[in-house]
Amino acid sequence: MTIRVEHELHDRRRGRNTGVGLILVGVVGIVFALTVVKVLNLEEIAQFERFDHVARPQIDPAVQDAMRAAAEARAAEEAVE
Repeated sequence: MTIRVEHELHDRRRGRNTGVGLILVGVVGIVFALTVVKVLNLEEIAQFERFDHVARPQIDPAVQDAMRAAAEARAAEEAVE
């Protein structure tokens, strides 16, 4: 059986490691909380999709209305023929 005496350096390192670990857990907790709040405050999913910095006309309401009007016009033309 060996006798192991911990040096004061081990105590200081353990304290620093615990502090860094707690800070890391705190940062992860803050990011998670912000994500949850952002998702819960969404009224419609289209708001969330707009912030990806990519132009996607299919989620723009004006483009959707224009596409719907064009489809109705095509259907009316087909009905006339």
